[in-house]
Amino acid sequence: MKSNGFFAEFKKFISRGNVLDMAVGVVIGGAFTAIVNTLVKDIINPIIGLITGGTDFADLKIILKPAVGETPELAIRYGLFINAVINFLLVALVLFIIIRNFNKMKELAQAKKKAEEDAEKAQQAAKPVEKPADIVLLEEIRDLLKK
Repeated sequence: MKSNGFFAEFKKFISRGNVLDMAVGVVIGGAFTAIVNTLVKDIINPIIGLITGGTDFADLKIILKPAVGETPELAIRYGLFINAVINFLLVALVLFIIIRNFNKMKELAQAKKKAEEDAEKAQQAAKPVEKPADIVLLEEIRDLLKK
């Protein structure tokens, strides 16, 4: 019967909205990664190559063992690593900017809500407190009895 508990818990997990949000984030992240990859490969690397005298980062490598016949060369392709680092930094920068702006907007919304609540409290405090009708009637009766 533990499997029923497991599947019930899994069904509860899947039916949360967070899972759908996460799936959308993964799909958008994949598309964004493709954009960043082409930005680095087709725009940034040629500019860097122009600055460094025509060197393409993807071609940078240290050959450990040259190719012999059908055996391919054995090389450390550090240029590809540099491309991956540039990709990572660009993705991290964009995510930082998005999250930073989201947090600022959230703070502004909270500050606006608090200001509205404070204004409402101040407005309520400025209003004279009206006494209920039964209290007013009892006070009138008291005043008449005093006379």
